[in-house]
Amino acid sequence: ICAIAHVTAKTMPRQDAECRKGSAPNIHDPATRELSVVVPSYNEENRLPLMMDEALDYLEKRQKQDPSFTYEVIVVNDGSKDQTAKVAKEYCKKYGSDKVRVISLEKNRGKGGAVRTGVFSSRGKKILMADADGATKFADIEKVEEGLKNLQPWPKGMAISCGSRAHLEKDSIAKRSYFRTLLMYGFHFLVWFLCVKEIRDTQCGFKLLTREAALQTFSNLHIERWAFDVELLYIAQCLKIPVAEVAVNWTEIEGSKLVPFWSWLQMGRDLLFIRLRYMTGAWKLEAKKCN
Repeated sequence: ICAIAHVTAKTMPRQDAECRKGSAPNIHDPATRELSVVVPSYNEENRLPLMMDEALDYLEKRQKQDPSFTYEVIVVNDGSKDQTAKVAKEYCKKYGSDKVRVISLEKNRGKGGAVRTGVFSSRGKKILMADADGATKFADIEKVEEGLKNLQPWPKGMAISCGSRAHLEKDSIAKRSYFRTLLMYGFHFLVWFLCVKEIRDTQCGFKLLTREAALQTFSNLHIERWAFDVELLYIAQCLKIPVAEVAVNWTEIEGSKLVPFWSWLQMGRDLLFIRLRYMTGAWKLEAKKCN
């Protein structure tokens, strides 16, 4: 298994067009916004409007209260086959391309690949990952911001604050089948045993990173699908980036792209390969520099 993991590994993270220097915004450049919100979207024409309306309403109100607060929302259309891009571009027209940008990928790369593309093109001092389904109340950004603040002083400007649903686990178990509950506990055990010890809920899609932490973690990221959150936090753990876990409000929204058995199986494989590839040196962590 170690040999297979080593031989099939990508030796370096893929260098995307978004990461190259040029006229387009770039994670390597100095920040020009207070906050960037990255929204990975795959076939989300029905769920995206609710999330965008809530997020932009909050951000606009916050900017009116504090004119120095600047933001951008980056919707990454991950090779959608529906009207996701068209829906997102309507918000560009309404709020302006300086506040809302849409990046469209020709082929579906997975949630991790979409988030990574958005992060590479971000301009914010802080970067928030937020799911397109709006399962987490956007106003809870204040909770993860407080979690980030409590980690100060940040070593080399790096810190991560993760939204967490761990406090809702008992209620969610009551609504799940025994099989899905078994899969959930099995996944949590593998995450703890192989990769991340300190964070109970690695999969909540509401994470806030300082720009420096985003540069270091996403520049080293390899996993592009569901288990990318685990690798992200594993990298943070290896680089000794402080991470906070903060309880947030969360509601399950219909339309999830996660297929219970096969997605868990894929994530389990990815968890094993994350550990083995870093352990055997197939994947190595490299420090990146901001300009």
